[in-house]
Amino acid sequence: MMIAIRQFDNIAARLLPTVTTVIAAWFSILPFHIPGYASLSPDYALMVVYHWTIYLPDLLSPTAIFLIGAVFDLISGGPLGMTALVLLLARLITRHSRRKFIGKSFLFVWGGFTLLSIATMLWRCIFHALFGSSPGDFRNCLFQGMLTISLFPIASLLLVHAQRALMPTR
Repeated sequence: MMIAIRQFDNIAARLLPTVTTVIAAWFSILPFHIPGYASLSPDYALMVVYHWTIYLPDLLSPTAIFLIGAVFDLISGGPLGMTALVLLLARLITRHSRRKFIGKSFLFVWGGFTLLSIATMLWRCIFHALFGSSPGDFRNCLFQGMLTISLFPIASLLLVHAQRALMPTR
């Protein structure tokens, strides 16, 4: 189902993966008035990067991912480069194994995302425990990971609808 970049005449279609990644990262740092939301918000950007890396990997460049992650860290006050590194590694791992997901059921794709989410959440928890100003709270990491995994089907469905709206099949 991979579609070559040259098939898209519409600039909006070519920018869709990058724009949705920016929106996802921005949504993660919106100031919702929910106590503790900032430390427990789902990793929306990871969801979007995973989805596009499987289905349209050439439309979401590593440069865009790096810039989105770096800006996210600057705005959120997180360790500079952490989000960029996590998203780039997620892209690399997903891109390497994407052929296993093409044509498979959504449950299989979701299972792959579950494994990737667990790995990234553990990495972040360990990093914060070792280098953060206070020891990491693994309950927060666990809850954030579960929330990220649980919301992936909704995010993926929204991305599929956006893709179909801007990139009709020929």
